[in-house]
Amino acid sequence: MKATRLGAAGLAAALLGALVAATPAGAAPDAATTASTTTCVTDPATPKRQFRAMWISSVVNIDWPTKASQTAPDRIATQKAEYRELLDLAERLNHNAVVVQVRPTADAFWPSPHEPWSEYLTGVRGENPGWDPLAFLVAEAHERNLEFHAWFNPYRVSMPAPGGAGADISKLAPNHPAREHPEWTFAYPPAGVAGSRLYYNPGIPEVREFVQTAMMDAVKRYDVDGVHFDDYFYPYPSGTHQVPDDATFAAHNRGFTDKADWRRDNINLLIQEMNAKIKAAKPWVKFGVSPFGIWRNQSADPLGSDTTGSQSYDIISADTRKWVKEEWIDYIVPQLYWYIGQYPAADYARLVPWWADVVKGTRVQLYIGQADYKSGEPVYGSFWMNPRELTNHLTLNRQYPEVLGNVHFSAVQVRANRLGATDIYAAEHYSRPALVPTMTHLPKKPLLMPVVTKAARQEDGVRLNWLQPADGVSPLGTAASYAIYRFDGVGLADRCDFADAAHLVDTVRADGDLRTQSWVDTTAEAGKRYTYYVTALDRLANESPASPPAFVR
Repeated sequence: MKATRLGAAGLAAALLGALVAATPAGAAPDAATTASTTTCVTDPATPKRQFRAMWISSVVNIDWPTKASQTAPDRIATQKAEYRELLDLAERLNHNAVVVQVRPTADAFWPSPHEPWSEYLTGVRGENPGWDPLAFLVAEAHERNLEFHAWFNPYRVSMPAPGGAGADISKLAPNHPAREHPEWTFAYPPAGVAGSRLYYNPGIPEVREFVQTAMMDAVKRYDVDGVHFDDYFYPYPSGTHQVPDDATFAAHNRGFTDKADWRRDNINLLIQEMNAKIKAAKPWVKFGVSPFGIWRNQSADPLGSDTTGSQSYDIISADTRKWVKEEWIDYIVPQLYWYIGQYPAADYARLVPWWADVVKGTRVQLYIGQADYKSGEPVYGSFWMNPRELTNHLTLNRQYPEVLGNVHFSAVQVRANRLGATDIYAAEHYSRPALVPTMTHLPKKPLLMPVVTKAARQEDGVRLNWLQPADGVSPLGTAASYAIYRFDGVGLADRCDFADAAHLVDTVRADGDLRTQSWVDTTAEAGKRYTYYVTALDRLANESPASPPAFVR
């Protein structure tokens, strides 16, 4: 937003007003800032803050863009419309973020100077799509006040044949870096074996540096809110085939004598260095990872979970627990794609408390990856034929305050709403908007309270207009969005009235081109009295004091 310039006297008055509004006599918006002085009873079904998102996967055109769009008469318009429909879905479900895959196979959904255009845009590897998808993806998400987390796959170079290039480097895009540096890659499983594909070798220092540079290009050039890795590091084992990195280990072992420890350290370095580079470039950008849901089993490590399934620590060299304890990431989204019940390999009800305990005492936030793709699919067993399985997951999460949200896999599965499962969990858990959780270790500046200049009925509802005093004027922060609270009747709200989302009716993106912000409450009933409050939010959802009340009689 363009700054509303104030003189010294005006700024002092505004600051004094903000301080007054934050005292117990006024309305304070954020339960987190008032807990020390006031204990508020809140409704767990309407949390004030909760991360809510869905993965939008581009690899093999799972979610977006569709394969059919590649041959549409107006491909660009079709792909834009498809994405907007997914964001509309996110809005209807009161989500506040999207996690969009923009580098699925060492390629790019933006004009990268380092890597070729993704084949999933046009159907042809390396072909220029004629537009900048990433710029559009970010702008459209922000217009709906959704955080945009750019999802990168660090090391995967190709998908299996016949749809992908498989292990054949010559089938990659003509300008692909792997063509120039075939020594950077390996095929796994071996070429000629079903499912074979190419990977960048995580053990080569130049590879680790290159993939970070390629991903950081997007971070530096686009207004992303987060960087997101999935669970693909070293490849998942296939049969008895071994990852062919003996020569790499010999050349780059850094003194390690155990190859498994060396591989884990290679991935540790990727995570640690990527976080440092993100924070050096843009300290406000979050870094998160969505790993396989089991770190280690208790039988292998006393610190592990009460499970018997595959272990990410061993099979893909991902020491996810260490990343949390070292605080190399800002959030973690374990893929807990199992049901609640007597499933000894991986019971959801056993894994949630384990992960909650892992993040306890750290600044790393825990969100849970939900398997919407399994709901209503008989192949996954009878538990997933229960339309309440997913909502039961979210209900169980409430028992653990460390669980601060959910990410659903994936967008088309959320939209499919098999068995009505999406409708059920949305009604029971996402009935109100929610702000994303704050991250107190990331930079912030104080925000003044907005000033409501108009609250009036009109034909389509109640219109609110407001100003943001001293927006972005040092030492104050910049408002990225606003939260609107509505109360029935005319009166003053109590501090605890803002502690959950019972009265939160909407959040809206700040319009940086307008001095006066505006919003229409289309759900307001004719003739009914209301009291409105508006708060300002910075890009990390840190919240200002509430505006003075605006009455509609």
